Amino acid sequence: MSRLRVNAFSLSLDGYGAGPNQDLQNPLGVGGPALHKWAFSTRTFRKMFGEEGGATGTDEDFAARSFENVGAWILGRNMFGPIRGEWPDETWKGWWGDNPPYHAPTFILTHHARASIELEGGTTFHFVTDGIESALRQARAAAGDRDVKIGGGVDTVRQYLRAGLVDDMHLALAPVVLGRGEALFAGLDLRALGYRVVERATTDAATHLVLAR
Repeated sequence: MSRLRVNAFSLSLDGYGAGPNQDLQNPLGVGGPALHKWAFSTRTFRKMFGEEGGATGTDEDFAARSFENVGAWILGRNMFGPIRGEWPDETWKGWWGDNPPYHAPTFILTHHARASIELEGGTTFHFVTDGIESALRQARAAAGDRDVKIGGGVDTVRQYLRAGLVDDMHLALAPVVLGRGEALFAGLDLRALGYRVVERATTDAATHLVLAR
């Protein structure tokens, strides 16, 4: 069976995976972009945004690994956009324009039904209204022998961790504090859930930790 993975998930030193007050102007929350400086400078992420060059080395190695063998994605509603509640219309198709970076079937957790959206590059957004396990079943069926990756946000990762469904998780601890935002580990006992650190590496931009069960 394919693995359920969390990769290249950035955290502040005080445990926040996103800043507060996410909106159209602040898709990562206020202060959130500082968490991802390690990733934005890498060759992998620069190429994703149509830019040339980029850093190599350890940060790039983890960035590149985060996209390997991914056959489907799961995202929370907040990762897809700033709209809350019922969909007012079908004009919003995500933060990323006509060619999102996922390039695979992508399943959006939501309480509000919506027709699937097929975009360029192989990305199709499917909207799942019957819970995290249903989304995982659909994603695994779409992924085949490849893995399913949770792209965020914080609450979505927390739900899958709490359910004991995440097989391994790569966290990148950025050398910043946010003070407030969305706390990844609040109320979670990773040790009791069976997770342990199996790999670690440090760069000037981040401390990389891989946890597995």
